[in-house]
Amino acid sequence: MSKRVGVVCGSFHRDEVERMLSWVREEATLCNISLGDIVWVPGSMEVPLALDRLLVTHDAAICLGIIEKGETQHGLAMGQAVIKTILDLQLKHDKAIGLGIIGPGAEPHHIEPRLEPHARAALRAVVNG
Repeated sequence: MSKRVGVVCGSFHRDEVERMLSWVREEATLCNISLGDIVWVPGSMEVPLALDRLLVTHDAAICLGIIEKGETQHGLAMGQAVIKTILDLQLKHDKAIGLGIIGPGAEPHHIEPRLEPHARAALRAVVNG
């Protein structure tokens, strides 16, 4: 039986995340995973609430996004809070969440080479989870 996996996508870097989503779709086919709902949110800060809602009706979920390095520590603090909350959601729902968020602290030259590997790894993380 194929798992049904929800996807949360941060739209702040929409072009890059759309490319990540295409690799997730390809990887899902290879892993016999059924993608369920795909939810777009403004940015990484909105990811946990969307994941919480998806995990009620899906077997697992993944999230895709990018948290760039900024001029202040805001992105780092926000990224740590988001990742901590994602870990808490896995425990709350007893379901796997694949983390496909690049960063926090990603600089422009870090992003491109990480798009495909992070997308595919996020999906593979929930295959046996």
